[in-house]
Amino acid sequence: MYWTLELASYLEDAPWPATKDELIDYAIRTGTPLEVVENLQELEDDGEPYENIEEIWPDYPTKDDFFFNEDEY
Repeated sequence: MYWTLELASYLEDAPWPATKDELIDYAIRTGTPLEVVENLQELEDDGEPYENIEEIWPDYPTKDDFFFNEDEY
């Protein structure tokens, strides 16, 4: 399983929190690349919903990872 920023971005608008099966269904319905569906199928399924993309890919960049001043824009 590997994630890139591009692949993970397909899940930004997913209906969080969501179970593994719900995420796979969402990915298929929205036409994400096959790699996204394959990555989701490799996730461990303990029956608990994932709260956000960071639980799937801990390295997913957040707003805090970007160094710009929002007040300037």
